[in-house]
Amino acid sequence: MTMHGAAGPWERAQAALNRRDLREARAALEAVLQHEPAHVPARVLLAGVHLGERRLRDASSQLLQAARALPDDAATVCRVAQALMRVGESAATHDVLQHPSIGSCRDGVILASLAHVHQSLGQHEHALALMDRARTLRFDNPDFRYFRSIQLQFNGRLDEAREELESCLRLGPTYGRASLTLARLRKATAASNQLAYIDEQLRRVAPGTEDHAAFEFARYKELEDLGDYAAAFEALARGNAIMHARVQHDPARDARHIDALIARCTPSFFAQPAEEADDDGPQPIFIVGLPRSGTTVLDRILGNHSQAMSAGELGDFAHQLRWAADLPGRTLLDDALIERLPSLDFADIGRRYLAQTRWRAGDRRFYVDKLPPNFLVAGLIARALPRARILHLHRDAMDVCFSNWRALFGDAYGYSYDLQALAMHHRHYRRLMAHWHAVLPGRILDVDYGELVSHPDAVAERVFAFCGLPMEAGVTDLSRNAAPVATLSSAQVREGIHGRGIAEWMRYESQLQPLHDAL
Repeated sequence: MTMHGAAGPWERAQAALNRRDLREARAALEAVLQHEPAHVPARVLLAGVHLGERRLRDASSQLLQAARALPDDAATVCRVAQALMRVGESAATHDVLQHPSIGSCRDGVILASLAHVHQSLGQHEHALALMDRARTLRFDNPDFRYFRSIQLQFNGRLDEAREELESCLRLGPTYGRASLTLARLRKATAASNQLAYIDEQLRRVAPGTEDHAAFEFARYKELEDLGDYAAAFEALARGNAIMHARVQHDPARDARHIDALIARCTPSFFAQPAEEADDDGPQPIFIVGLPRSGTTVLDRILGNHSQAMSAGELGDFAHQLRWAADLPGRTLLDDALIERLPSLDFADIGRRYLAQTRWRAGDRRFYVDKLPPNFLVAGLIARALPRARILHLHRDAMDVCFSNWRALFGDAYGYSYDLQALAMHHRHYRRLMAHWHAVLPGRILDVDYGELVSHPDAVAERVFAFCGLPMEAGVTDLSRNAAPVATLSSAQVREGIHGRGIAEWMRYESQLQPLHDAL
């Protein structure tokens, strides 16, 4: 986009940004917009400046104005969509992704980038369709093949996902995540496994990288499939040690956050609940708990109901907490946000959450927001959304902790890479959930994973009654649910309900004794 008369301030803004002078950049960009209010790149840059100044609301305002003045240019549309997603404007992101310039775009790089936005929004069918368009335009590299394989997996096309991963590995010889995903998608046998390949890559991969850790996690999975549990545990321990060193998790910070939440969220904090929405629009059902506790199984059961839509793992409630506090941030909670909780307008948080998410329900009465770490803010959800249902999935302590330790979550869930930190996190989780039950009796329904897999119909009936839904035949048949699913268990949940994950840790009972003792 050319500037004509505003070229001077635009150039000053660029120069100021290059030297990280946010104050000068803001003044120059405001001058650009005074001259040309529809200058979308200037609004996107100004939003970035506001974020640098810790002003989330102002950043969101600039991006929403940019979304109303989009040019017929898919690259600019993509940039605005990416920026809107970063600040939690999900509804506006959804609208921007309908822009007609995307339909006529012939640039594979842009289409692949737009696919990532759809993926972040949980629209996995759309993400795969854009990746397929990019592929027809000959866009290709190992990253692209890896992420396309993930979308194939999320969309239930598992054979194609395995083929794409194998082609990714042929292009990217040290792509550890692809090797790990492939290991999860098929069972290794003596005649068909990746062990020789993984051993070769472990000699070549950069030490201490996430790729290095991923190859160790992949080696663990292959060795476990082959029954060599001693070597499997050693590989898993090495992978976790690499990630623990990389992530630098701070257990004291977690303890401080839990203590602060409990101290602030007293019965008097909930004495003035938010006003209920005065409309009959779709209502959310939240599923919370630790990762790997069975939340996806429960989500798929609810998604089988004719009156409920599975919306995926949404970050919208956390975004609205941050919007209310005017505090940008990448984590669900931090010290500054917790400090501001007593002054937040929870009625407005609830209204904004509904405005950002209700489009996901389609024609259903309910939609399911399945983000496990929302257990941290379950009480805040209850205050902001008095009509929301909250389901807490809990699982045997050793089962869920081992399932976390054997997963590779990247930079998320940093506690999961160290057994002592994992045990401490579990204790904090149980303590906080007990607090939510104490101060909000009856608002949260506990669902036991062991009972869910052994008596799915009985548990489903109890869950539906809590949510105000009638029981329907066949809801516990997960094989009939063809909707995309984007979790580590996305392949397993398509097999149906089973209890194979129960007590798997006992293969490593002696090695995991320190975890058992700590719990």
